[in-house]
Amino acid sequence: MQSTVKPALQLSPMSPNCGVEISGIQLAEADGGALDAIRNAIYTHGVAVFRDQEFSPEQHIAFGKRWGGIDVNQYFPLEQTYPEIAIVRKAADQETNIGGAWHTDHSYDQIPAMGSVLVARTLPPKGGDTHFKHMGVAYDSLSQELKDEVEGLEAFHTADHVYKEDGLYAQSDMGKDLRGQDQRTGAVHPIVIRHPHTGRKLLYVNSAFTINIVGRTREESLPLLNRLYDAAMTADNECKVVWAPGTVAIWDNRVTWHNAMNDYKGYAREMHRITLSGDALAA
Repeated sequence: MQSTVKPALQLSPMSPNCGVEISGIQLAEADGGALDAIRNAIYTHGVAVFRDQEFSPEQHIAFGKRWGGIDVNQYFPLEQTYPEIAIVRKAADQETNIGGAWHTDHSYDQIPAMGSVLVARTLPPKGGDTHFKHMGVAYDSLSQELKDEVEGLEAFHTADHVYKEDGLYAQSDMGKDLRGQDQRTGAVHPIVIRHPHTGRKLLYVNSAFTINIVGRTREESLPLLNRLYDAAMTADNECKVVWAPGTVAIWDNRVTWHNAMNDYKGYAREMHRITLSGDALAA
């Protein structure tokens, strides 16, 4: 008689301190205990990669709903038939890419999105890797003096300078593809948060969206913020997702920074992204 027992998930570290590759499951079928195990792996390692996935748009959306909720992106173009899916793309004749700098998605929201489920749809022959950094490891690396200095501090985050009518993307060849130029954002979060599920302390600032420390001007804030950014930029908290057909990555915005490489000039790259709803953040 053939066994109906499903194989256990296999977890392989992508680097000593960041990322995990998970095999032994199709995400389209992940539910119950398997989904809980995936969640816990991502909360701990920051990002999980799944290879050789059969993952249609319908299955992508169903997975996001099983996870707990979908936030519809307000800036990226949306898939026409499936508006829950944001399209992250760069055409072969474009120079600028989306997400080509270290950042944390949605830190400018009052309740930031938990993370993303990103599916590779069109890939260049090489390049376009996505790098991740673990902000728990970054926090742990701070000197005790620096930990004491940031204890209790909060920072203001916004995306207006990036996405508004005269923002960074509007001044590039990516601007015509984006939506939401009239949106206005702004949120205050602790510089050090505790993960809402694991309780781990995490550094929660990023140079893309963090503008200033509350109670200080931007100029007064930058020396301390830059010390924190420099601490996060060490190599021992980083991993790299090398995309291939059938690859899906899921990451936790609270735990990671990420950076999409723009090194495939003359080729198209298109990814489908669902944004997972998050929790209010606290120190």
